[in-house]
Amino acid sequence: MDTQVADTLLGSLIEGRYRIRGRVARGGMATVYTATDERLERTVAVKIIHPTQAPDPRSPLAGFVERFTDEAKTIARLTHPNVVAVYDQGTHQGLPYLVMEYVRGRTLRDVLAERRRLNPDEALAITEQMLAAIGAAHRAGLVHRDVKPENVLVAEAPTGGAANLVDSVVKVADFGLARAVEASGSEEQGNQLMATVAYVAPELVTDGHADPRTDVYSAGVVLFEMLTGRVPYDGDRPVDVAWQHVDRDVPAPSTLVSGLPKVLDELVTRATRREPGARPTDAGAFLAEVQMAREDLGSNAHTAVLRRITDDVVPAVAQPTMAVAPIRPTERPAWARLPETKTGRRSRTTGAPDRPHRRRAAPQGDNPWARLRRQLAAAPPGRLPLIAAVVVVALLLTGAGWWFGFGRYTTTPELVSLTKAQAESQASRAGLSLTYAKPRYDAKVPRDSVLAQDPASADRIIRGGTITLTLSLGPDRLPMPDVVGKEYELAEADLRHLGLEVVKGKAQYDDNLPAGVVLDTNPKPGTEVNVGTKVTVVLSRGRAPITVPNLVGKSVTDARGALQQLGLVPVETYRDSDRPKDEVIGQSPADGSSVEKGAEVKLEVSKGPAPVVVPRVVDMPCPQGKQVLESQGFPVVVQFNPNGVVRFQNPGENSQVAPGTPVTIGCF
Repeated sequence: MDTQVADTLLGSLIEGRYRIRGRVARGGMATVYTATDERLERTVAVKIIHPTQAPDPRSPLAGFVERFTDEAKTIARLTHPNVVAVYDQGTHQGLPYLVMEYVRGRTLRDVLAERRRLNPDEALAITEQMLAAIGAAHRAGLVHRDVKPENVLVAEAPTGGAANLVDSVVKVADFGLARAVEASGSEEQGNQLMATVAYVAPELVTDGHADPRTDVYSAGVVLFEMLTGRVPYDGDRPVDVAWQHVDRDVPAPSTLVSGLPKVLDELVTRATRREPGARPTDAGAFLAEVQMAREDLGSNAHTAVLRRITDDVVPAVAQPTMAVAPIRPTERPAWARLPETKTGRRSRTTGAPDRPHRRRAAPQGDNPWARLRRQLAAAPPGRLPLIAAVVVVALLLTGAGWWFGFGRYTTTPELVSLTKAQAESQASRAGLSLTYAKPRYDAKVPRDSVLAQDPASADRIIRGGTITLTLSLGPDRLPMPDVVGKEYELAEADLRHLGLEVVKGKAQYDDNLPAGVVLDTNPKPGTEVNVGTKVTVVLSRGRAPITVPNLVGKSVTDARGALQQLGLVPVETYRDSDRPKDEVIGQSPADGSSVEKGAEVKLEVSKGPAPVVVPRVVDMPCPQGKQVLESQGFPVVVQFNPNGVVRFQNPGENSQVAPGTPVTIGCF
């Protein structure tokens, strides 16, 4: 069983403004939390650098905070729909942090972990938005240096009802963070490789140099992984993987996944050339190539379907083929359109302007219905009814085949990671029903959030069908919350919401907490407990009905009588004291405390002063003997001749008596 370590930042308030609510993810350099901006009342993401990445001021990395701050200011000026916005920055307990836009969705790494690989349409749609964000950074003079699926966030579409990944919104995060850490390194760390080795460009391995073409290489590797479900190289050690980028060419995706169009191989190959000069100059140039490739794939797929219709006089039920939907420039959002000039659109390979051109309209003879009319007109008169009947039957069969094969299906929406309420709302908008499987514990997914779904997102589902959701029960081990001081009903609700069983213990009187308020719990607050643990809640009964009187200074006899009259039980202990014997010198509970009838009250009683030894003064001159006794605190009574010699004393020598006991001496 995994043990969840308590995070001390949860619930804390940063800069008097950002209340940390939960932990989203923990990476190699930083941890990301969700937080509430209590000033603007909005949810944000807070990324805090790990203590191991924030160096001691005396170390060679002392400039980290300043460089991190400078990078944050530069990133904050980078405004683009596909870039995770940066709102604020600062330090908390010596650790730098960024306050960023909170993107509701998953990382591309999570998507690939679930789907393994994407179809070309989805891979190109994600690549377009990813390159749009990186291209904006390149135009602002920034190089990302760490492009990888973990830094690409896939959020739900603006419409709130995205059917598949093509409709999702992609945002890129962590611009400049690797550069801030890398720039703070010492000379010994100067060659430290900050990018993830699976996506690192060869020039970063050999000489540590990075420019926009470095990001293009990494984006090409990400596209390769989306198409094939794996990265180009692996090895036992990170350094072995890194040097494979230097020594080998990235293979074409179609060598691993058969049937991929050749244009996708060309895109990956162009972006991952080992020589930087052979790649597109920056993300904007690579974006132009990706968009034109996507248009070409869509156009080719459309043409192939037309040919299949025109080649057959009687249409047949066609099997589904993989086709990439064409995206016209006018259909793209403004931030994703190809930049155009007065002379035409950008070149596919260099980004330079091409001569303007238009698609030629298909000649009349290429129209499938025109061809069908010509063939019907040329048919012998006696066969026309038969051909018409065959055409009608074929059309009916085609329509029925389309309906049962495709038309009655829709695409399953992405519901994983949503709360139960959000999932129900999105399923309702899509016209789908929900059913729930047995929930499961999960250390990362919050309670009552969707842990899994069946069918999976982007799979086919019958319109009006049912999706089975598995909800999370949260972690199966959690810290015992502190409910002391809460009303019982509120404390019980809090504990049961965490999956804990609540039982009432024996209520106790308390001078500070009113009746009905939680006085104590077992287990104690902060103790790690399993879900389902039985928690005993002790409630306060308020102040007890009897007030303990002040007994100090009274004789033990008087104190005993006063307590017995109140129905309380005296318990006496004796000790030496300079106070008179049998005088009460202490009590517990203290006076003014409240107790119930029959309670014990402990009394400390004086045994009197410790005895002292009477010295010998016999045979001393009477004045000298008197002086010795008085010097030790004994009152002296002289009998007979005050100027004589001491012949007897009472008490006698070496007797143990109470301090201040009178001593009689007889002098002759």
